Amino acid sequence: MLPHEHEGVEARDISNLRVRFRGALLRPGEEGYEDSRRVWNGAIDRRPALIARCVGADDVIEAVRFARERDLIVAVRGGGHSISGHGVCDGGVMIDLSLMKSVRVDIQARTVRASGGALWSDVDRATQPFGLATTGGVISHTGIGGLTLGGGLGHLMRKHGLTIDNLEAVELVTADAERIHVNADSEPELFWALRGGGGNFGIATAFEYRAHRVGPIVLGGPIFWTVEDGVRVLQFLRDFVPEASDELGITIAIMPAPPAPFIPMDRFGKPVIGLVLLWAGDIGAGEKAIAPLRAIATPVADAVRPMPYVAVQSMLDGGAPHGRHYYWKSHRLPNLSSAAIDQFVALVASARAPFWQLNGWAVGGAATRVPANATAMGQRGEGFHVNIVSAWPPSDAAAESHVSWVRDGWAALKPHSEGVYANFLSDEGGAGVRTAYGDRLTRLTSLKDRYDRSNFFRLNANIPPSGG
Repeated sequence: MLPHEHEGVEARDISNLRVRFRGALLRPGEEGYEDSRRVWNGAIDRRPALIARCVGADDVIEAVRFARERDLIVAVRGGGHSISGHGVCDGGVMIDLSLMKSVRVDIQARTVRASGGALWSDVDRATQPFGLATTGGVISHTGIGGLTLGGGLGHLMRKHGLTIDNLEAVELVTADAERIHVNADSEPELFWALRGGGGNFGIATAFEYRAHRVGPIVLGGPIFWTVEDGVRVLQFLRDFVPEASDELGITIAIMPAPPAPFIPMDRFGKPVIGLVLLWAGDIGAGEKAIAPLRAIATPVADAVRPMPYVAVQSMLDGGAPHGRHYYWKSHRLPNLSSAAIDQFVALVASARAPFWQLNGWAVGGAATRVPANATAMGQRGEGFHVNIVSAWPPSDAAAESHVSWVRDGWAALKPHSEGVYANFLSDEGGAGVRTAYGDRLTRLTSLKDRYDRSNFFRLNANIPPSGG
């Protein structure tokens, strides 16, 4: 039987739990509850019966036991960045890891161990004083948990692989409230599943990653062109990316020009196409490598320069603040075909949301050289992950129109798609999960049967057990 929603939890039961729980237990109406139930996407408005703010793995175990014994639905919140709001539920237990932010760096071994509630900014601040980094998200207030378990796209992936390619071990609390250490030796099959299979198999209370020599100063930043140059830029990328050096990370952003100090004021709010670059190597070599990009067309702004790695990692934060209403859908494109580029042009022409975006990641290099079946991650070949994003303030009454723009654009691009990244799924349901995992789904389902036969962990890009 699947967990179901409850209107409340008995006060006596919570009192008994408090005896064993070191963190905070919050019920509706109590101080801190309203702030704690909020997640990054302001469009998500759910009210758990209980928020368990854990301070360690022992608290996570107690929260899992509590929910299982009462057949309560469970949401697991790390950074709270899921577009679908998987980190919060109605009527059940929200297991909140956001107080668990410990990060420890082993300089000699070049590894970093981080608790499950840490953000990428926490990891970067801990590793960069030693000139170390691992592949992390491009928004620094993203939680490490969801991004890692789903695969992990980032600025360093062409040089050092996806986040999961740098994952050494996971501390996991299972649906049976058991704490296990998972790595390639102790639990090889489960370790395979945790590298791309999402939160389907347990709650990750800690991660251990390999770190690499990066920074603290790197060559990075954005180049922006007018949207009229967009076709030329995208056509150039189509040919440039497959031959580009592994050291060069490329993120694409087509959007209204932000009010940044390096963008002329007369361009604010007008559509632009931008590339955010990060060169993970010698700065002089990087200047030569990006010269062809600078020569595509005359840019509106060019802010690529030597800067702290943490500055590049947080550079896109302003475009994704907490509390806005967000909706997006995604595709993985094997290339930027002329027909796909035409659809981008049409989407830009029809965009109406205040903070719309077409953003994407150029995949290649080390991320594509890991054997296809080495992890549960879906498609690894060269290509582009593309998000169609609408974002608007809570007061905007045109939400339905903003959502329709995304859905229509997604449908128009679907003939050019070869899949989707599981972390970018929104409302596609089981069809989206099948598209994301393809022939890996049978193996993942077998592991779901073994570790979570009741589908206790189902608020995620869900892989249901074979029993449904």
